[in-house]
Amino acid sequence: MPLYKTKLNNERSIFMKMKTALTIAGSDCSGGAGIQADLKTMTMNGVYGMSAITALTAQNTTGVRAIQESTPDFLSKQLDAVFEDIYPDAVKIGMVASSELICVIADKLSYHKAQNVVVDPVMVATSGSSLMKNDAVQTLVEKLLPVATLVTPNIPEAQALSGKTIESKEDMLSAAKFIGDTYGCAVLLKGGHSINDANDLLYANGEMVWFEGKRINNPNTHGTGCTLSSAIAANLAKGFTLAESVQRAKDYISGALSAQLDLGRGSGPMMHNFDLTSSFAEFKKSI
Repeated sequence: MPLYKTKLNNERSIFMKMKTALTIAGSDCSGGAGIQADLKTMTMNGVYGMSAITALTAQNTTGVRAIQESTPDFLSKQLDAVFEDIYPDAVKIGMVASSELICVIADKLSYHKAQNVVVDPVMVATSGSSLMKNDAVQTLVEKLLPVATLVTPNIPEAQALSGKTIESKEDMLSAAKFIGDTYGCAVLLKGGHSINDANDLLYANGEMVWFEGKRINNPNTHGTGCTLSSAIAANLAKGFTLAESVQRAKDYISGALSAQLDLGRGSGPMMHNFDLTSSFAEFKKSI
């Protein structure tokens, strides 16, 4: 159970404690990706979610229309505000478009001794829109990956991080090992993109582990990367091992996709609350 109780001396009042997770990412006003998807995922995976916003985006299921970045100073203040009050048991990092913001995040994570840091190197939205400036990729590998516990690239992102072409299972093995050995973090190289179907590869501590998955026939995949990395972070926060956290996250995202939510005119969002069974989630009964 993620919750535990602490009684006061008089035993009349009970306070609840909860594991916590912080998402550092961009805002998606359509709710399918970014901090909105992260906070839904963290809640459904049993942790208290917090956020530091790197950018506001005007986007929906069909594409990104505009991006307004946070200033480095404002992002810095957000991170200090969180760490100095409700210390996160895990941190997920998503869209960070510029080198300046990446440097702020890396510095603050080091300063506050952040733990269980999961980096989703968001470079391109599901719709195909670019979300990271060209010079930011180099800053990410030099500054952010060395403080990460895990990085979760898809095939195109892994190619950018490794400089290797990935066209087969063997190429995935080579790229994951290169990224992990070069930058000193574990790597979850996600399959898909017509390579090795929905099977993902975890490279950690010199060992390779495959996580097999069944491709779900659902075109609505907006925010899948955000959701997976947030679910991993949430489970790390609860004390699960890295391998356990990956498996639990994959099971969660499979459920969200299998629910077959259909919203929007493009690649729509998943049903993050597919397993919400509380009476508060009930619909009004028709008479």
